[in-house]
Amino acid sequence: MSGLASGRACEGLILSADFGADDEPGESEGVKLVRTLHSSDTAPVLVALAERGNELTALQALRAGAADYLPKRLLTPSRLKSALDRAFVALERKPASLATQTKRRATGVLATGQTAISGYEIIRTLSESEKAVVYLAESRALGAEVALKVSKVPCEDRTKQALAREYQAILAVHDPAVVRIFDHGMEDGYEYLAMEYFPHGDLKARMQVGVTESEALRFLEKIGAALAVVHRAGLLHRDLKPPNVMLRENDNVVLIDFGLARLLDVSHRSTYTGVLRGSPYYMSPEQALGEKLDPRSDLYSLGVILHEMLTGRKPFMGNSAMEVLQQHVNASPPRLPPSLSGYAELLARLLAKRREERFVSAEELIAACVALRHGSRDRAQTAA
Repeated sequence: MSGLASGRACEGLILSADFGADDEPGESEGVKLVRTLHSSDTAPVLVALAERGNELTALQALRAGAADYLPKRLLTPSRLKSALDRAFVALERKPASLATQTKRRATGVLATGQTAISGYEIIRTLSESEKAVVYLAESRALGAEVALKVSKVPCEDRTKQALAREYQAILAVHDPAVVRIFDHGMEDGYEYLAMEYFPHGDLKARMQVGVTESEALRFLEKIGAALAVVHRAGLLHRDLKPPNVMLRENDNVVLIDFGLARLLDVSHRSTYTGVLRGSPYYMSPEQALGEKLDPRSDLYSLGVILHEMLTGRKPFMGNSAMEVLQQHVNASPPRLPPSLSGYAELLARLLAKRREERFVSAEELIAACVALRHGSRDRAQTAA
């Protein structure tokens, strides 16, 4: 430390410091030291050797710029060698990383193998939207793969951090039916969110393969149960669509992308400065009209998903978003083929133009699913 204080630069540093305990408020001294050293123009590659600390301080240290984090109580020669090897690799990549950072500032996109988000190594791109890119990344602190959502445009104003709002929304819900969030922060002006990764993909990909009637009803019930959890937590999802329904290995569903989620007890409208938010194909009539939303709006979106699972087609299509939205407001859903007539009443209640005619809650929808499934089973047994 004295060498750094006197202005003599070094390329690598093992920093032994106190990283605090669970019950201590604020940022620990160790994290503050890492942040201070990393902010220097001649910042060394840092390996944090932690006295005390936990998983949270490990994440904070890596986000602050440490190349690796080693709890002293778990230190072994082999673990130290691995950390030093990682630091040497980071040191070798340092000049190249400056060029990569410049490229990222221009494009907002990370490259495979890049570690511009401290503590994460990019493996590949999973998806991309107008505002963010989702990567499969390796979390150094967790030792596991995560989905890393990174904003494409630098964020200068902390009041406009969309991923921070998504982070806060998901923190309000603790249930396997809602994606787990591991980390949130800013790096070089870009906002990021680290969350659970689902190798089995989403409902959209599953629907492209094809789902049976019984599978469609089962998925409907499971998504309804997930919405019940979200609504009980006081949230509206507002962007329910097949790509936002992830699948676990056992086909249990998990809701993701709460970027448009809003509190139920806040009087909000679905438009801001005249801009509609959400996918037009799955948007309720009241959302298309910019009216106040409630849980029945999410249930309408679920009705669109059910229609698509049963028929392979969305109920409303058009040459423009406005044309699709006008159909949600004014057009009757297409009739189901005779072979699917048993689902007509259920679908009619989900896709009713007037929300007063829809299911009151996700719990009521689940009860209707159970009754329909039992009724189908009874009819099959009678026919046999």
